[in-house]
Amino acid sequence: MSAPLSGYTVVDLSTGIAGAYCTRILADGGADVIKVESPGGDPLRQWSASAAPIAPGDSGALFTFLGGGKRSVVIDPDSGTALLDRLVAAADAVVWSAGSAVAEMISPEELHRRHPHLIVTAISPFGLDGPWHDRAATEFTLQAWSGGAIGIGRGSQDRAPAHVGGQVGEWVTGAYAAAMTQAFRVRALRDGYGELIDLSALETQILCLTYYPVTYFQMLGRPWRTERRPTVPGVAEAADGLVALGCGTAQQWHDLCVMSGHSEWIDEDTSLTITEQANLHAEELYTWLRDQNVDDIRDLASAFRIPNAPVGNGENVTAMDHFVERAAFVDNPHGGFTQPAHPYRIGGVSLRPPSPAPALGEHTAEVTAQTPTARPEPQQPCDRDRLPFSGMRVLDMTTFWAGPSCTHILGMLGAEVIHLESTARPDGTRLIAGIPASEELWWERSPIFSALNTNKKGLTLDFQTEQGRDLLRRLIGTCDVVVENFTPRVIDQIGLDFEAVRTMRDGIIMLRMPGFGLDGPWRDNPAFAYIIEDATGLSWLTGFPDRTPFEPYAVGDPNAGVHALNALLLALEHHRRTGEAVLVEAAMADAALNIAAEQVIEFSAYGALLQRDGNRGPAAAPQNIYRCADIDEFGRADSWVAIAVATDAQWIALRDALGAPDWAAAGALTTRAGRVAQHDLIDGHLAAWCATRAGDEIVESLWPAGVPVAKVMQPHRQTELPQLRHRRFFEFVGHPVNPAAPHSTLPIALSRGPAELHRTAAPLLGEHNDELLTQLGLSPEEIRALREDGVIGSEPGARRTAAR
Repeated sequence: MSAPLSGYTVVDLSTGIAGAYCTRILADGGADVIKVESPGGDPLRQWSASAAPIAPGDSGALFTFLGGGKRSVVIDPDSGTALLDRLVAAADAVVWSAGSAVAEMISPEELHRRHPHLIVTAISPFGLDGPWHDRAATEFTLQAWSGGAIGIGRGSQDRAPAHVGGQVGEWVTGAYAAAMTQAFRVRALRDGYGELIDLSALETQILCLTYYPVTYFQMLGRPWRTERRPTVPGVAEAADGLVALGCGTAQQWHDLCVMSGHSEWIDEDTSLTITEQANLHAEELYTWLRDQNVDDIRDLASAFRIPNAPVGNGENVTAMDHFVERAAFVDNPHGGFTQPAHPYRIGGVSLRPPSPAPALGEHTAEVTAQTPTARPEPQQPCDRDRLPFSGMRVLDMTTFWAGPSCTHILGMLGAEVIHLESTARPDGTRLIAGIPASEELWWERSPIFSALNTNKKGLTLDFQTEQGRDLLRRLIGTCDVVVENFTPRVIDQIGLDFEAVRTMRDGIIMLRMPGFGLDGPWRDNPAFAYIIEDATGLSWLTGFPDRTPFEPYAVGDPNAGVHALNALLLALEHHRRTGEAVLVEAAMADAALNIAAEQVIEFSAYGALLQRDGNRGPAAAPQNIYRCADIDEFGRADSWVAIAVATDAQWIALRDALGAPDWAAAGALTTRAGRVAQHDLIDGHLAAWCATRAGDEIVESLWPAGVPVAKVMQPHRQTELPQLRHRRFFEFVGHPVNPAAPHSTLPIALSRGPAELHRTAAPLLGEHNDELLTQLGLSPEEIRALREDGVIGSEPGARRTAAR
């Protein structure tokens, strides 16, 4: 059986991880990806995070992983215009980023103008226009601008903020680029017209490294966090190694108190948050953990249903029993190293097996000899409906962040999304705003719920009752897609596995998003984002070498959501071609293993165990976060700037912008190796220079000179960035209970996009009960009886008055 994207041709004009991962996802889906390179090749071919030597003409392990299944064509920018024109005229999509001479032969705007059938996905730091569009940036400085370097309180107040290691911004940008390319392909299939998808890496990092801080701040009048503090317990030292424990709910905190022998810590009448209670008892808790073995702690935690995991890194993660049983890692067929398997599993759908990466120019002669037919220009009128998923009905049985982030994108792009809750168990994000239950309509005031659920309809059903289960089955019969992210045992208990669901609707797509997968030893373990990050290696590279790792505490959820969307779009294409029902398993852990792939690849290919190193990193030197002279909005000397020098030219620019001081004159510093060797020296001088200057002054001195620099933003100040205002990344959304507030959209600007992405506010609890149940044929009297029996409702905790 052919793969979903077979026959779909993508010309890859990108360099770097983001574009390579985007096109890797498309190639795995069956697309013919033609990687166009200049004679010197993509610089990624010579990349190794551990600086392992790569012989000239060879390709490093990361490129070998990301290049699997693609074809390589070399074009000389001085003479290859005709071949490039021929390739893009016959392609369906182009993925573009600046950085190579061949890519810069033609702009994304010109590609889109010349070839109106093309999906052109342009990846850039800030977007193709706006006041910052041509400013220098690295993944590290984008984290600072986004607020992701602080995240939701990551780190500790006694040190500089700690960025998320592993270049995760590049990886999630690539995943978003693939998802948006696939999404607008759906519309192109409808009317023949392409799209210019102008994708901003900054905006992607906002969505994946921060937790809707602007909406939170402007709806409630306070930021989520005012200081950095480690997650408790988080990653902790046990007697024989590191262990990860988490408390995402009050019940989990109470259970942890009992588990550790301190039930006296439980105070149900306190006004303190779970985080504040845990910090009060942190030292005693850590003392207890240091006396226990990792396996004993995990066995106890699992018995108490407390999220837990071993702490993964490039060396040990491949041997963890769960990942071994699920075959989460495979051998690269060419490079002699280990790599993650696909980030999702799609039943009955053929994904490309692990394939070799091409040698530089390996397919030039083959492609040049072909005479591909140029795609015809669209003939029919342009569809006025600019939303790709119009007409699709989605039942959204998800909660918290990962699942709703996936269905939220579907809703923003036109799908009818029915968000299912019950009065006994509302969506968990309704409960985390810190609104006292004594306040009127407290459950409607969560900024997080509001930010994740615009354009959705709200339905409550207690499917623990027979009436509720019957209505749920009837509703499923009207839907094209069902999405759920319960632990597997919940779906099994209510009899709604794929085999059951497919009997309710021919050709239905069921997207399941368990934390650790549908099988394996950890299948029923609670899986909050931070535990996923800990187990898969995402935490390992975050923080300082003399401390246990900091949990990113953000990326695990939205990364799972965007990977699930990629999988769903492949399943929808398979259904379009065959009419078949499809089960999609998009485990959060599998998605995380893929964006942490570099750790396993470096260790298995070169024997190098990548380590966290504060705010230094492999892609730039110097790279760090430096304190500046400003007093922050909380009255503290806690303002910072991020500086990253990724090239020798940027070093010269930095040296000159500083006034060419004597300490920077050494010739060895003009090379990356020399700067790495003298990083401590450089840090000392840059720290002294920044300490006497305001952040704005530092940015204004360095950025115009071409040095990647950023203020380390508090996340709730994202609306102050002029680039985001220019691109209308935030849209004001009204609400019947809450004040109108800015809501983030998607990290893209579109040539033919809708005027706005947020068309309706997030639903009130059960807001659309009458409408949706009437569509199922229920009378007003029947709906009233359901409400009286507590099967439906509009307030949390409503009790049923009738027997089940």
